[in-house]
Amino acid sequence: MGNASLIRPDGFYRVEVAYALPERQLIVAVDVPPQTTAVEAIRLSGIEEQFAEIDLQTNRIGVFGKLCKPDRVLAPGERVEIYRPLKADPKAVRRERAAQANSAPKS
Repeated sequence: MGNASLIRPDGFYRVEVAYALPERQLIVAVDVPPQTTAVEAIRLSGIEEQFAEIDLQTNRIGVFGKLCKPDRVLAPGERVEIYRPLKADPKAVRRERAAQANSAPKS
């Protein structure tokens, strides 16, 4: 079953928009017209009204876990994800853990 089977006779197709916090996540299915961009799907989903902290000027977005630009045109069935900013740099955290492990007394 290809993407063509996901397109309705009027040309609209369904995509999903997702956002998650540690305590809550929301995935909104939205029917969009052809050539809808990632940012347009986010706006059509209404998810920004559910999460006041979403700021599309600062939050990065992606499709199925891969970063994308806001003007990326979506295909039928794709999921747009809105990413929260990192609280800590993962590389810095790993370096800190390694340094602590190396300085821990050996028994």
